[in-house]
Amino acid sequence: EEDKYGLYSNLLFKYFLAEGIVCGHDLFVASAKEHPDNILKELPAPLLDDTYGKELGDEAAAVKSEDFQDSMKIAWRYQNLPKMEASPTTCTKFGHYYDVSKKMSPELCQSVKWHSFYLHEELSFEPEMKAWNMNSGYARLLQSIQRIISQEGFDGSDPQKKQRNVLRIGIQSLGSILWGDDVCCSDTPADPHSLTKFLYVLRGLLRKSLSACIITVPAHLIQNKAIMERVTNLSDMVVGLESFIGSERETNPLYKDYHGLVHVHQIPRLNSLICDVSDTKDLAFRLKRKLFTIERLHLPPALSAAVSRASKQELAASAKLLSSGCGAVAVGERHLDF
Repeated sequence: EEDKYGLYSNLLFKYFLAEGIVCGHDLFVASAKEHPDNILKELPAPLLDDTYGKELGDEAAAVKSEDFQDSMKIAWRYQNLPKMEASPTTCTKFGHYYDVSKKMSPELCQSVKWHSFYLHEELSFEPEMKAWNMNSGYARLLQSIQRIISQEGFDGSDPQKKQRNVLRIGIQSLGSILWGDDVCCSDTPADPHSLTKFLYVLRGLLRKSLSACIITVPAHLIQNKAIMERVTNLSDMVVGLESFIGSERETNPLYKDYHGLVHVHQIPRLNSLICDVSDTKDLAFRLKRKLFTIERLHLPPALSAAVSRASKQELAASAKLLSSGCGAVAVGERHLDF
């Protein structure tokens, strides 16, 4: 689920594609908003292990300096309490890390095979096409994906003689008006089933092939909640990004270290009827100079002396919106009690 202005969801979309290039996977990029060639030119550059270690070292030094300054403010009886771990995962390295301030080299991009689907170019060839009782854009995209899976040897049901590989599919802003869909325009759209039919057929294609797909959806524009429920049920994993841009949280001292929230609505059900529930409910993200990080959301240990008593009441009201997963924080009637 895209954030309101599509800034951070577009970044995660590029992370998914960049990881495919570094791992040597084939790519299929589809969009109706931006040409796939331009998307691939804007992928972040991978960080080497030693470079990433240096980035973490610099960050750890900065955190240590902040902790020393906080120790001058926090009462002595709280200093021996265990610190909250910000990272939701262990220190074991998983995947690769990327520098968002640099672009991936063209040589690395050309090292893998990739396919593009730009809706405006595709419709210019055959504007009148309707299959599977859905709109023209979705039908043409499904045919293109089906052709790539079959021709390039990703069909798991068909024995292949050449070496196996993985196809990474990225579809940008599916369901937007640019795809010819009207689910974002009205609470009662004229064609409410094209999007869910597309996802249903796509799900079948992914199940029988060696492929994985990421789709960004402007969920904040879809007014009919029943459609979003069906989209969620047809997906294996659903993650929503809520940016602080333009909201009151952007200037709230409680969220000064973050740029938005991460809502995990659904995770894959692996060999079970219900999905595993993570112990981390409250996640937040922030975009640093080079790194995009997702961390546990927790309240600051102490409010700045510059915060007035009047604003503390507003902070207390904001703190009530946080669930209990944010840490052991008691919210008072008129101020925050730590």
